[in-house]
Amino acid sequence: MITCYLHYVIDPYKLEEFRHYGELWIPLVNKFGGTHHGYFLPHEGANNIGLALFSFPSLALYEEYREKIKTDPDCITAMDYSKKTRCIVSFERSFMKPVFE
Repeated sequence: MITCYLHYVIDPYKLEEFRHYGELWIPLVNKFGGTHHGYFLPHEGANNIGLALFSFPSLALYEEYREKIKTDPDCITAMDYSKKTRCIVSFERSFMKPVFE
């Protein structure tokens, strides 16, 4: 299993737009075989940092997902929403392997 960790710098005045963006993506990741663990909005501390975590059984399946979202109408709509609202200033993507008991 591979988990994608997304670290977002977001516009603190557009938290509702970022929340909506996350709500758009959660079912889309699941639709393409991933397991979404949620989007996380600022609560205390920095007011401009958001996170998202989702997993795929392998990096190869994640790469297939990345190809499929380029032509999926719902994914394109979600990507366009973030561009239109400019709720995301920048983001970094890292991949982690979870450790369980």
